[in-house]
Amino acid sequence: MEILTAAEMAATDRRTVEGFGVPMAMLMENAGGAVARFCLAQYATAQRVAVLCGKGNNGGDGFVAARVLARAGRNVKVLLLGSAENLKGEAAAALRALEEEAPSIVIEEVTDEARLDGARSALLWAELVVDAVVGTGLKPPLRGPAAAVRDLLAESQIPVVAVDLPSGWDADSMEQRAEGAFRADAVVTFTRPKQAHVFGNLTGRALGPVVVADISSPDAAVVAAGGLRWAGSAKAVAERPRAVNSNKGMYGHVLVIGGSSGTAGAPSMASLAAMRTGAGLVTAVVPRSIADVVASFAPELMLAPLEETEGAASLDNAGLIESLIAEKRITTIAIGPGLSQRGEASEFARRVIAETKLPMVVDADALNAFAERSAELNGEGRALVLTPHPGEMARLTGLTVKEVEADRIGIARRFAAQHHVTLVLKGWRTLIAHPDGRIAVNTSGNPALAKGGSGDILTGIVAAMLAQYARTGEAGDVARAVEGAVYLHGLAADFAVRDRDEHTLLATDVVGHLSDAFRYRASAAGITWICGVRP
Repeated sequence: MEILTAAEMAATDRRTVEGFGVPMAMLMENAGGAVARFCLAQYATAQRVAVLCGKGNNGGDGFVAARVLARAGRNVKVLLLGSAENLKGEAAAALRALEEEAPSIVIEEVTDEARLDGARSALLWAELVVDAVVGTGLKPPLRGPAAAVRDLLAESQIPVVAVDLPSGWDADSMEQRAEGAFRADAVVTFTRPKQAHVFGNLTGRALGPVVVADISSPDAAVVAAGGLRWAGSAKAVAERPRAVNSNKGMYGHVLVIGGSSGTAGAPSMASLAAMRTGAGLVTAVVPRSIADVVASFAPELMLAPLEETEGAASLDNAGLIESLIAEKRITTIAIGPGLSQRGEASEFARRVIAETKLPMVVDADALNAFAERSAELNGEGRALVLTPHPGEMARLTGLTVKEVEADRIGIARRFAAQHHVTLVLKGWRTLIAHPDGRIAVNTSGNPALAKGGSGDILTGIVAAMLAQYARTGEAGDVARAVEGAVYLHGLAADFAVRDRDEHTLLATDVVGHLSDAFRYRASAAGITWICGVRP
C-alpha cells in the first residue's frame, strides 16, 4: 500500500473522477459511509453523536456520516463551522440530502468564534464526536470557529473520530506531533494513507486506531511517486498456508552467530525467535564457554561451539563457518547478537560477512565492527540486511545520533543504495530502505519494545522470514520478507501489551504472541488498520 502526499491524493481523486468515471459524489458517499460504519462498530454504545463539519469536502463526508448514523438509529447533532449558504458542489448536495432524509437532525451554524454556546452544549450532550472540519487539503494553522471549537473539545473527555485527519494536521507532515490540531481517538482516512498517518502519532497513543477505507478509487488511479509504502502490506507473504506435504527442509536452515561471555541471552533470543517464526531448522554458533547456557534455552535448538579469545569469537573459526554452511545446508545467516567487540570478534564478523554470500542479517556488534569502515559493506549480488538502531547508524555513517534522527529517510535511502543493502533503521516508525530507493514504513509496535533483547528478537524474525520467503535472493522477495518481518515483530508486541502492561513486558514475551501476529488480518470489510489492532 503506497503512502501519498496531499498533492498525490488530490491527483488520485482527479484521475478517479476524470479518468475512471467515478463521480465525486459517490466517493463522498462511500467515505462518509465508511466513517459511520467505523463509528457504529467501534463505539457501539454511543447513542448521541455530534458531527463537526467544515465547508469543504471533508464537511461533506461528515454530512454523509451523520445521515448514515441517523439511519442506524443514533441521535445526531451537526455543527456546521460556517454558513450553509457558502457551501458548494458535493458538500452542499450532501447537506441537502441530510436535511431531506433526516429532517429531525439539529444543524447548528457556528459562524463566530465568540458565540459558542450551541457548540458547547452539543459537546456536553454528545457521547461521540466526529471531526469532519478540514482534511487533507488544509495547511495549518486553524483559525476562527475551527480553532475555538478545537479548544472546547480539548477540555472534554469525549472520544473523537477524525475524518481523513485530525483537523489542523498537515497531511504532508512527518512529525510525531502537531501543535494546534484537533485531538483524536481514532482516524478514518481514504484510499491510501498520507505521510501524516504513518509518521504522526495522531491519536496520542501507540495503539490508537488509524484505518484506511476503500472508497472505490481504482488502484490504477493512484498517483504515487515518492517511493514510500506501508510495511504491513508485506505480511501477506506469511499468510499463505503451508503445503500439506511439508518438511523442515522446505523452510530453511538459519545459522545464528553471536554471543560472548556474559551475553548468552542475545543469540538465544534470536534463535528462539527464528524458530517461532517458522524456520525449518536453527543452529546457534556461540563461544564454547556459553554453549551449555544457550543449549538450555530450547531443546529444539542445535548448537555449534566457537573457539574464543577473551570470551568472544576468535579468527580460528572462519573455517568452521564454511564447513557448517556446507554440512548443514544453511540457507540464511544472522550475525551479531551478543557478539561483543572484544579480542578478535570484530575482525571475525567482518571476515564472515565478506566471505559468505548467503542471505544474511547483520545486527548489533557485527554492525559495530564496521564503525568507520562502512565502505567494506557491500551487498551487491546477495541479500544483505542491516538492522541498526540510531546509535549504530551514527557509527556506520560517522554522523551524530541527532543528525541521523533529523534525516532518517534520506540517510537510510542513500546508505541502502550506496551499499546495495536492505537497511532496517529502527525507532519510531522503523524504516525499511531498499537498494532501489524504495522505503517501507512500519506502523506496528509500541513503547514496550524499548527493552533489551527486542533487537535480538527482530534479528531472528528477519532471518527466519528470509529463510522461508527469499530463498531465491530476488529483490522483491527480500523486500517483502524483511518488511513482513518488521511488521510481525511490532504486531506481536501489540498483542502482547493486551495481556501485560508495557512497563513489564519482556522481549521474550513478544515471541509468545507471534502466533497471534501470524493469524491477524489487518483488512476486513474494505477497511485496513494501519495503526492499532483490529478487534
